[in-house]
Amino acid sequence: MTGEEIIALIKSEVKPALGCTEPIAVALAVAKAAEIISENCTCCDSWRMLADFRLDIAVSGNILKNGMGVGIPGTGMVGLPVAAALGAVCGDSSRGLEVLSGLTPKAVERAKELVSKGCVHISVADTEHLLYVKATVSVEGGLEASAEVDPHAYAVIEDDHDRIVETSFANHILMSSESAAAAEDHAPDSYDLTVKDIWDFALSAPYDSISFILGDRDLNLALAEEGLKGDYGLKVGKAIRENQKEVFGDDFMSYAMGMTAAASDARMAGCTLPAMSNSGSGNQGITVSMPVIAYALKYNVADEPLARALILSNLVAIHIKHYLGKLSALCGCVVASTGSACGIVYLRGGDFNQVCYAIKNMAGNITGMVCDGAKVGCAMKVASGVSCAVQSAVLALRDTCIPSTDGIVEDDVEKTIRNVGAIGSAGMKTTDRMILDIMLCK
Repeated sequence: MTGEEIIALIKSEVKPALGCTEPIAVALAVAKAAEIISENCTCCDSWRMLADFRLDIAVSGNILKNGMGVGIPGTGMVGLPVAAALGAVCGDSSRGLEVLSGLTPKAVERAKELVSKGCVHISVADTEHLLYVKATVSVEGGLEASAEVDPHAYAVIEDDHDRIVETSFANHILMSSESAAAAEDHAPDSYDLTVKDIWDFALSAPYDSISFILGDRDLNLALAEEGLKGDYGLKVGKAIRENQKEVFGDDFMSYAMGMTAAASDARMAGCTLPAMSNSGSGNQGITVSMPVIAYALKYNVADEPLARALILSNLVAIHIKHYLGKLSALCGCVVASTGSACGIVYLRGGDFNQVCYAIKNMAGNITGMVCDGAKVGCAMKVASGVSCAVQSAVLALRDTCIPSTDGIVEDDVEKTIRNVGAIGSAGMKTTDRMILDIMLCK
């Protein structure tokens, strides 16, 4: 891949996201469908706040799993129904993963009213896509429309949280991903990247072409600071930072664990600040960047080496996710903390071989940590991932690496990464179904 293609890849996978991206994908699909009705009917400016909606949302099992228990920004509520209702009332699809950034107290109250009246219906879709949302919006009152027009529309999202692949109004397809333009935009053969390519790019790219990645620090550090100030979720980050003398110590590992977990605390409990996401996940974006940012803060690292470390950490995570998929039974913090381990190795003066050692150490350490849905408890998994990342980086810098005779680790780092991907995407399918069954039967 050329430098321009790598930068385009980063910008497509590292972007701001307000709220957990699974319910946000639902809100985005609903918002798009509601906007289609606006475009095709005679509507007053405030019709979305006034209309009698029926929202039928069909989602893949993984979307349901990650949307059941996570806080929705600004609502004090959890789950897909209120996210869908907000998408109908005030969502702006042009904002992508920040679709709910314009929500107001009045919109929140209206969305809660729709949920309480039973206007939102969630079902599991019969689909092979792990990431799938079909949102159908029907208007049953409060809309001026021609008698010949049946005011309902739908939007479908597949494979990426913000990838709308089909839209329809009044039973007429408006857009489908089968079009030549859509097929070209998402050509599967365009990916060609290795860890060595990533390392070379992170070290050699002109600084002014990659300085945009410092937006990671702006957004995720703000979330961490908010998590430490407020009482969000399980307060994992706050507990770590407040027990540094008696339990954790005032070292880099506890600092990185506390800051990263605090950002996750805030995000998963419904904080209204956006995260800089990675591969469609805000928690992965936090975990891939905050340990690196924490190192830079603790040891006064300048902007340029920090930017190169963040490019390295984000790209390693994107690379692993290419083989794993956007959603799986493997916890995303395994992937993201592997990226941050590489960033720490770079900031501590490590070389390419030591970055590979860090990846192998992570693969042999916490591969197998399961994803049992997005929730406030994710902050504890994030803290565990950061701890493993620091351990793996320290060992790698001593040229200590889990040997290829052990488990899924191979001499070739690319084969090791593919093994991790195969376990998470194929090997844990039964695990994924069992986790969802357990969650639905509680």
